[in-house]
Amino acid sequence: MTTTLAGTKIRRFREERSLTRAAFGAWYETAGSTVQGWEEDGKRASAKVLNQIAANGIAHHADWYVVAPVSGAARSEWAPHSWKSHEARQLPTYPDAAALDAATAQLHSYPPLVFAGEARNLTADLARVAAGEAFLLQGGDCAESFAEFHPNNIRDTFRVILQMAVVLTYASKLPVVKVGRMAGQFAKPRSADTETIDGVELPSYRGDNVNDIAFTPEGRTPDPQRMVQGYSQSAATLNLLRAFAQGGYANLHQVHRWTHDFLGSSPWAKKYEETADRIGEALDFMEACGISPDTVPQLSQTTFYTSHEALLLPYEQALTRQDSLTGDWYDTSAHMLWIGDRTRFDGSAHVEFLRGIGNPIGLKCGPSLEPDMLLRLLDTLNPGRIPGRMTLITRYGHDKIEAGLPKLVRAVKREGHPVVWSCDPMHGNTVAAAGYKTRPFDRILGEVRGFFAVHRAEGTFAGGIHAEMTGQNVTECTGGAVDVTEQNLADRYHTHCDPRLNAGQSLELAFLLAEMLNDELRQRRAEAV
Repeated sequence: MTTTLAGTKIRRFREERSLTRAAFGAWYETAGSTVQGWEEDGKRASAKVLNQIAANGIAHHADWYVVAPVSGAARSEWAPHSWKSHEARQLPTYPDAAALDAATAQLHSYPPLVFAGEARNLTADLARVAAGEAFLLQGGDCAESFAEFHPNNIRDTFRVILQMAVVLTYASKLPVVKVGRMAGQFAKPRSADTETIDGVELPSYRGDNVNDIAFTPEGRTPDPQRMVQGYSQSAATLNLLRAFAQGGYANLHQVHRWTHDFLGSSPWAKKYEETADRIGEALDFMEACGISPDTVPQLSQTTFYTSHEALLLPYEQALTRQDSLTGDWYDTSAHMLWIGDRTRFDGSAHVEFLRGIGNPIGLKCGPSLEPDMLLRLLDTLNPGRIPGRMTLITRYGHDKIEAGLPKLVRAVKREGHPVVWSCDPMHGNTVAAAGYKTRPFDRILGEVRGFFAVHRAEGTFAGGIHAEMTGQNVTECTGGAVDVTEQNLADRYHTHCDPRLNAGQSLELAFLLAEMLNDELRQRRAEAV
């Protein structure tokens, strides 16, 4: 039995004050039976009453569109530690169990990094994406590192995401849900548990919150205290991101100042400046009409969420908390968590963990995933079919997506699962060149085009992009208008794991995405006539 989050909040509000439904309803000239419908059947109040309840601070408007947590009986079958009875792949082997217990106990005593209400807000925002009323932009580092932790790096990635969002919103007239691969994206899956160099075999590097990238016995030994350091860095990153998002940096009047100096006179930088000029003219007109950041806060701030792969389960369990409002469990390490391609199998400990938390969940979908398995995963992770709960992140490769993706889209559409379809054009397009891993920009763009083509053919909404990118002027992916050649790769190749788009390539991708999104929206409008 399900209801809405608003119904849950109203019931708790009543019970804390010993109010009957009739007494509560009397405040809003509403019968007690109507209040019961809100609380138990998921019914919504009239617009007038909804506004009054929001004004009284009892339930926000978005709460009426968020399905309440699963029943207490279903929750009792799950606990934050229940993953331990399932098969866990891609986890490090810690040599000191006592040190691991001490580190996770320390983390469990720390404050949450994000709050349950923020995660629910993201679910509501993603529900709009699933309905074709918004677009998801998810991007950031392949793997955050301790060595590159610096406020300038955080700022530069944040502002290129802002630039991309402005381009997409201005062109498509759709709101953009901004989610960073930031403040927790440390751990990485590996193809083998060990690696051998010059005859020496050591544990594989699994990310800075597990071990060190330096190929030494001491560095490669998994150290649980690195999780504590990762928490501290994530907390500081989140603090700065919140300041940027809410403290004036995201003010649309600053749209010209978001441009990175090193973009110079590139064609996409010039196109961005033209867009910024038109936005500035529109803002000047609105201000003349009395609409300014002082009267409309949305013009001076933005909502920004964080995400990472929920790979290191001891860390995720330690930061899982029970929400005092709803009784549901939330992983407070990030607003959104995803399951990777290597950990989404039958009997997976990662699936078991994520099925019990209330956060929105991403699921990587590649060539090895068959429709039946995908449907089983959706039934496990989202049995209530809550819109905004599931984001399917496809990762095929530019030459495989149009052949492999349609069968998944058709199965999900046939079964009526409400999902966000998002494209990861990075992981399936990695090649070797000049001794480096790289990703050709034309292949990345080819996969995005194939993604849109499949959804256009299937009558579904291509709702998002998931990119590994940075605001720095790196040379890791080849191609783009600011042409990075194979010979340039060594110039500024800084990644700790996989190659990332630089700021110029990210902006170029945003403009090309805007064109594809506009084409799709025009087709939808034409078909609706």
